[in-house]
Amino acid sequence: MDDLDGQRILVVGATGMVAGPVVRHLAQHNEVWGAARFKSRRARAALEDAGVRTAVLDLAEPDFSPLPAEVDYVINLAVSHAPSFSDALASNAENLGLLMAHYRDARAFLHCSSTGVYQANGAHPMREDDPLGDNHRAMLTTYSISKIAAEVVARLSSRLYGLPTIIARLNVPYGDCVAWPSMHLECILAGQPIQLIPGEPSVYSPIHSDDIVRQIPLLLAAASVPATTVNWAGPDVVSVQDWCAYLGGLVGKEPVIEYTDAALPSVAVDVARMEELIGPARVRWQDGMRRMVAASHPEIDLVPAP
Repeated sequence: MDDLDGQRILVVGATGMVAGPVVRHLAQHNEVWGAARFKSRRARAALEDAGVRTAVLDLAEPDFSPLPAEVDYVINLAVSHAPSFSDALASNAENLGLLMAHYRDARAFLHCSSTGVYQANGAHPMREDDPLGDNHRAMLTTYSISKIAAEVVARLSSRLYGLPTIIARLNVPYGDCVAWPSMHLECILAGQPIQLIPGEPSVYSPIHSDDIVRQIPLLLAAASVPATTVNWAGPDVVSVQDWCAYLGGLVGKEPVIEYTDAALPSVAVDVARMEELIGPARVRWQDGMRRMVAASHPEIDLVPAP
């Protein structure tokens, strides 16, 4: 399944940085419903202008009545960063179960998890069967634990309802939108420090939004009962130090790195299972980040590529 056409698709978390390109692409040939809290009228109007049908949904207190009664596919890209464990577990895990129960007759369910569920292990490329842990506690207190809980709920719900499900552990997403590398770019331009853990380089497997959009139908086609869990990441392992140096070189400014134990640990991943299921991501990190800079700052004359 290279793409989706003529399907009714619900995307939850439609205003998030990952979901934006996804819903716009899918809306070209499908009936797409975008559900979110929609605190910004402008964000909602922008999606509707792109042909997306919008509905207000807050997974902290879910009311599914504004949503369509039936859909072919559900793509859950929503996440709560609530500082309270009870709130984060309710939003990210318990209410995911309610959503899956509501759409138990869908053809497939894609739950976007995070590689932030892995126990930190330096530069070791994380495999899907590696130990899980409280990876993001230094910056996001409830994130890793509630994302692990959500995976458990997704697996259980898949079995209870016979709902084909895929759990995709997303690494660092980026593209022509606000994301972690683009935040680093803004720090470089402003001369502000970028905080990283001391010791070894901070390595990740960033994935461009073009690959995310392209692989959504492939992930849905790989959904199963019991649920399939897979890393979702780009083709390169690269350190934050290296991509910041590259971004700084493009704009002619030196990054300022500040080392602290309060930063996130490395999370690079093994993509062998992903490539077996859906094929590799294609956008190399230098190409994607150069495009990111050009899109976000067209006024800057970038240093020519070597």
